[in-house]
Amino acid sequence: MTSEPAAVLIVEDSMSLGTVYRGYLRGEPYAVSHVLDGVSAMTRIAHDPPDALLLDLQLPDMDGMDILRHVHEHRMPIAVVVITGHGSVDKAVDAMRYGAFDFAEKPLSQKRLIVTLRNAVEKIRMRHFVDQLTDDFRREHYQGFIGSSLRMQAVYRMIDSAAPSRATVFITGESGSGKEVCAEAIHHRSDRCDKPFIPINCAAIPRDLMESEIFGHVKGAFTGALRDRFGAAKQADGGTLFLDEIGEMSLDLQTKLLRFVQTGAFQPVGASALEQVDVRFICATNRDPLAEVAAGRFREDLFYRLHVIPIQLPALREREGDILELANSFLLRFAAEEGKQFKAFEPEVEAVFLAYAWPGNVRQLQNVVQNVMVLYDGERVTRDMLPPPLDSIDPGGRARTADVPSRPAENAVGGDPGGNPIRPLKDLEREAIEYAIAYFKDNIPQAAAALGVSPSTIYRKRQTWDNNSG
Repeated sequence: MTSEPAAVLIVEDSMSLGTVYRGYLRGEPYAVSHVLDGVSAMTRIAHDPPDALLLDLQLPDMDGMDILRHVHEHRMPIAVVVITGHGSVDKAVDAMRYGAFDFAEKPLSQKRLIVTLRNAVEKIRMRHFVDQLTDDFRREHYQGFIGSSLRMQAVYRMIDSAAPSRATVFITGESGSGKEVCAEAIHHRSDRCDKPFIPINCAAIPRDLMESEIFGHVKGAFTGALRDRFGAAKQADGGTLFLDEIGEMSLDLQTKLLRFVQTGAFQPVGASALEQVDVRFICATNRDPLAEVAAGRFREDLFYRLHVIPIQLPALREREGDILELANSFLLRFAAEEGKQFKAFEPEVEAVFLAYAWPGNVRQLQNVVQNVMVLYDGERVTRDMLPPPLDSIDPGGRARTADVPSRPAENAVGGDPGGNPIRPLKDLEREAIEYAIAYFKDNIPQAAAALGVSPSTIYRKRQTWDNNSG
């Protein structure tokens, strides 16, 4: 991606330690410089930002965490490795929350420093490379979405590409991940934006009424049909018809929908003539559509007719950096609606938000913030205001969340039920690391913070396991 040496800035108030670190890095492809205090570091960052920052927290003129916070808040493309002689899990969690790449305690060995910096520089250069492939700017707000993560940037670009087309879009994603927001964004970015957008939630309508809701009916078609009624298909003429949770539709109705998608013609319930409309179709489901096809619950021919442009919405836990953006946006919005004075979250609350897996996704986060705004008063949201299950989350990262694997109960100590009751330490270590990684949904920094080690330690361990298994 680039052959220029990476710029590494060491911020360490000890001249002797700074000299040691520079000696450790001699022969590595870095342009290394060293400053002794926070003011000098901030000046260098402002005028000549490095690729990587080796940052001591105990500086003579300021807390090194303030420098890390500055880099984080200004979204500076700098990989920060925090080094301190006063390490703790709490400090590690704070450092990771403010975007630190790694957290290491003194004394630091040459091998550890070299490996850590190599990983940090590789990550920051990969980020530069990805950013060059995206737009010249990263969108934080987009057609009802909030979030600047790379996963959401990809979704925004998919919407930009799909919107001008007449092709059917098939949106998948967990409940609460924003499928209807996505459908509305496609409509509003299309040349149909001045025409109706008609959503139908197939899971919220009784099956015996679904056909009438979509296609309408004529007077006397069934008991209670006292007059002609236009369905969603007619209402969406010239615009967009959004069929949410389409997997809930009966197979009989799927057959009629297939004909409608193919021809643009439909027959209201009880009518004898077909009606023709111009409709663009968008569908969504929180299920695996191919699994539904394999199980015989969804027609294969309808799936392939609808599955022209697929868009996969990421779960909130997969949207790195978006959780706090969304939470702060909801806080300001609901505080204004409720006439409250809330302006921010306490750092401990932010740590809880980052540790939780959010099985209900954006909708759940929105409900949590709204709950606090309605029930409490103050300027800052504190941990004791959080509703269940967030009130039981350890802000150090040990959360009781759904889908967390159970620890193996059998042979928890004994490795051989018929022999030696002691298991090798390396086996117990691997089990603990793999459990933590699964617990935090493959979020290595959170797993590392909970275990009290650095992320690079976990990366090295996994690489060793892969090499040994290969």
